[in-house]
Amino acid sequence: MSSTHQVSSGRAALAAEVLGDGDPVVFLHAGVCDRRMWRAQLDGVGANNRAIAYDRRGFGETHAEAEDHSPVADLLAVIDALANGAPAILVGCSQGGQIALDAALRRPSSVRGLVLIAPSVSGMPKASYPPEAEDLMIQLKEAEAVNARDRANAVKARLWLDGPLQPEGRVPGPARQLFLDMNAIALRSPPVGSNLDISPAFDRLGEISAPSLVIWGDLDFPHIQERSRHVATTMPNGSALQMTGVAHLPSLERPADVTGLVSEFIDRCTRSRE
Repeated sequence: MSSTHQVSSGRAALAAEVLGDGDPVVFLHAGVCDRRMWRAQLDGVGANNRAIAYDRRGFGETHAEAEDHSPVADLLAVIDALANGAPAILVGCSQGGQIALDAALRRPSSVRGLVLIAPSVSGMPKASYPPEAEDLMIQLKEAEAVNARDRANAVKARLWLDGPLQPEGRVPGPARQLFLDMNAIALRSPPVGSNLDISPAFDRLGEISAPSLVIWGDLDFPHIQERSRHVATTMPNGSALQMTGVAHLPSLERPADVTGLVSEFIDRCTRSRE
């Protein structure tokens, strides 16, 4: 049975959900989603572990007054409040992956392992886009400039759900509707304040010794695929896995496969500890 919580961090009340008992596994959502992107994974992982997911500031059901804040401090507040004093495996997608990496550098004692799906990395090189993707990025900036939220939402679905070089609507049905609903909340959210986590991690990946699995889709942005490979090969205990036929959000496209990969990684971490 799942339970919901409000975790205080600064002037934010972070909406969190916990399912199951055992070793803690914390899920960190992408910047175009909220904790609902992990529904299938929470259900699967929570069968044998303490699965935790929360909405960051500006997303989902979290309420936050505008203030300069640290997303890593927010994550650590969730771990301290809900992980029962144990180090957690962090599962992060995109921006969630960046926060997980930053946390592993800031407080490694709280991180038992990392599953990173198409992770961003603080201090990473500037991205370059293929011409087709560059056109979509321009459309997105134009929509955002005039506060055309529905249009911006549609372009983001094309970029992050379908894949920047794929036809619009490649991913239909409930997954698309969920994406549009999650991102619509983020687009309507008022400013939450500046991010205080400015220390770059890109050149410090070799310091992260926790067992790690980096996953990416072969339909994602080319530079994200390249970056994911770099992260996997630079961390001392990193491993890599490319999923075929998916873009930036495989937990929405292939939820059962992602649940299986995360569960297998948790089992490996548990066996190595015994």
